[in-house]
Amino acid sequence: MDTYGSIYEDYFNPSDPRENRLVYDDESCNEHQFTLTIALETSITYILVVAAYDSNVTGAFSIFVSGLNHVNLKNISSPSVIEVRYSSAVQSNYSSELNTSSQTYSRDCRKSNYYYQTIRVNVVKTGYYALISSSNMNTFGDIYKDDFNPMNPVENLLSQDYRACSSQDFKFIVYLYTGTTYILVVTTSSPNMTGNFSILTSGPSNITLDRYTKILTSCFIGQKCQFYKKSIGIILDDILRDKIRPDMTLTDQTSLVKISAALTMIMFVGGLINSILSTLTFKNKDLRKVGCGIYLLASSVTSFLTISMSVVKFWFVVHTQMNLSIRLSVVRGGCVLIEPLLKLCLYLDAWLNACVAIERAILVFKGINFNKQKSQRIARWIILILPFCIMGSIIHEPIHRELREIKTESNEAGTDKWCVTRYSPFVQQYDTIILFFHLVAPCIVNLCSALFIILGSARQRSAAQTRRTLKEHVYNQLSEHKQLLISPMILLILSLPRLIMSMLSECVNPSNHRLLFIFGYFISFTPSMLIFIVFVIPSALYRKTFQESFKRSRRLIH
Repeated sequence: MDTYGSIYEDYFNPSDPRENRLVYDDESCNEHQFTLTIALETSITYILVVAAYDSNVTGAFSIFVSGLNHVNLKNISSPSVIEVRYSSAVQSNYSSELNTSSQTYSRDCRKSNYYYQTIRVNVVKTGYYALISSSNMNTFGDIYKDDFNPMNPVENLLSQDYRACSSQDFKFIVYLYTGTTYILVVTTSSPNMTGNFSILTSGPSNITLDRYTKILTSCFIGQKCQFYKKSIGIILDDILRDKIRPDMTLTDQTSLVKISAALTMIMFVGGLINSILSTLTFKNKDLRKVGCGIYLLASSVTSFLTISMSVVKFWFVVHTQMNLSIRLSVVRGGCVLIEPLLKLCLYLDAWLNACVAIERAILVFKGINFNKQKSQRIARWIILILPFCIMGSIIHEPIHRELREIKTESNEAGTDKWCVTRYSPFVQQYDTIILFFHLVAPCIVNLCSALFIILGSARQRSAAQTRRTLKEHVYNQLSEHKQLLISPMILLILSLPRLIMSMLSECVNPSNHRLLFIFGYFISFTPSMLIFIVFVIPSALYRKTFQESFKRSRRLIH
């Protein structure tokens, strides 16, 4: 007869032929007989199981063994050894139901919308246990060790059973250990099935069955066993991903997409006006005789680049989800480059503003000894080197960003293109530190510089004007330079939404508060639109320079 052989370690569980199996074979060399080659160790029990390849086939067989030493073969196929002993009396009974409110997943990685229920199995005594379902629907059971991930139903799977003994119910006979967490998943043979069910258990001791629910799907993107764990933080892709309708024009999109498009264009117009007015002011040669004017001229350019990159980012996300026929290479290139370039412009803009604050503080400290030529040289070098330093600090991001094509039933094309960032724990920690540094440090520098300017100016005035106390001079300088404190505070507050969104757990689901997230996302770009308001309007010198430059430009136009 055609034989089939398997070798197991320690014991053989007929209810789960894969458990403890080391090696198996059917017909080596096409002779309809098995040949097993395996390294065996002393002091370990091995079980050789011989079976016919086809069902209901009987016949005689012989086993030949060759190796370094003699091997003892002993028939242990008596019921006292091979059969699982457990009490036939029902010791535990759990009843519940699957309905349309139950959680769903893809049980077979092909079809979706299988209703399921997760039950925690607590074992008091180690041994073999039987778990049997009783239901009016075709039930399907799985047992998992430690945890169950509905995005990947194969992970941690110990055993599964469907239609035990040709019935519509399942039956497990499994060896369970105390101190180990087991999860029983009760589902159905086909999608969209509902009904009542009971779980009957028996074994050497009572089993406690407790229903529990653990939502894991917000920590992942994807479906049907093709998923990826998200990194921490919420980006524009996460906010808009499920709200963009493929193969539809902008007029047919959801309200959130239309609102976001309107905010994007308003922000672009505001950023353009801010950049034009700021550039018109700081292109003046007299203002650029010191480093502050050079920094602010560069900031006028980078602020517009930041707004422009945010617009590019938005329309890239929308257009690639609306038009699924875009070439994969284009989508992959945008996925890897756009977000890091956006961060580069955003961080560069913030640090240029911090450089302005530092320059002003040095001016107060040096007084009449301030060297304008040296200030110019340092400013030019910093503007040249700063972009490379920032890019070097975030170079890990484009390296770890990748495009994933995930099969889905949400569109006719059958696949979604998702841009994901996958960090190791170490890189994730580094990314968090860099995020704090680039978003918080410039605001702290601005605030500390403002306090230094106010206190330094007050100390100088106090030394020259002894009639008034230092405290009075501090109050006077605080009133005169209050915009130096207000501006960095406003910038810090406006940067908080991006900081908070970047630090949110990967399991936060943005779909719960999409409008809040989208407004927070756009608010984080407003500092790049406020260069003219923060630096030009409060300064009498800058206002006068702007007015002169504006009049000159009007004369040239007319």
